Amino acid sequence: MKEIRNKIKSVQNTRKITKAMEMVAASKMRKAQDRMRAARPYADKVRNICANLAKANPEYRHEYMVAREQVKSAAAIVVTTDKGLCGGLNTNVLRQITNKFQELQSKGVKVRATAIGSKGAGFLNRIGVEVSSRVVQLGDVPHLETLIGAIKVQLDAYVAGEVDVVYLAYTKFVNTMKQIPVVEQLLPLGADDLKMEDDATAWDYLYEPDAQSVIDDLLLRYIEALVYSAVAENMASEQSARMVAMKAASDNAKNVINELQLTYNKARQAAITKELAEIVGGAAAV
Repeated sequence: MKEIRNKIKSVQNTRKITKAMEMVAASKMRKAQDRMRAARPYADKVRNICANLAKANPEYRHEYMVAREQVKSAAAIVVTTDKGLCGGLNTNVLRQITNKFQELQSKGVKVRATAIGSKGAGFLNRIGVEVSSRVVQLGDVPHLETLIGAIKVQLDAYVAGEVDVVYLAYTKFVNTMKQIPVVEQLLPLGADDLKMEDDATAWDYLYEPDAQSVIDDLLLRYIEALVYSAVAENMASEQSARMVAMKAASDNAKNVINELQLTYNKARQAAITKELAEIVGGAAAV
């Protein structure tokens, strides 16, 4: 009975922790969703401007828009979390990027990666993938200036011809109960990425200092915005997944406590019955 009481107390303490973590995740989830939604209009506007510039200057095509004839080397920017206790969030996206790596390696393509988040960095090291750069301990609020350095390593490698294609792997936020692991091609940018709306009119521009410099800078900002948006989506997914996981843990702890309480009551009743039987047996003997 004493052992059962200790187990009940232990599970109750665990339930207090999971309940607190659930409430903290619910609070952070709202803020993360607001940041995610705030990042989308900027990326859409930059994409729209880039599409118009590309149409206005068909004679100039940036390196980011030129597809390589043969893919010999590939890179991936893998976005994961720094902390665990968020269900299968990291497992799902890492399984997706592992399948992509295996597909590329079967074709003789060399792979390398940039890890955003300590879970992804540790996993990539374990499976033997070359990690060119990493960013860990981002906190609850992503900052673009902390991401740029790691991203630039792969962008420079693409421009230099060391990498022929760059992928972006992250978890896309759909709603509180659903998050989808995604592996998208980041570079080269496809025709659909910079496609203008059907009802959009072509704009005319005056450039300062020149069209090439403006397009180069804008495309770089666009790629950075895509990665930042992916990190914001992943953080919103993380808090949602953690809230759901901690709620499930709290519910399971409650069920375990009820089962242990029932077992304790049965043991207590058996002990009382045994004592009464001993007393009656003793009285009868006297």
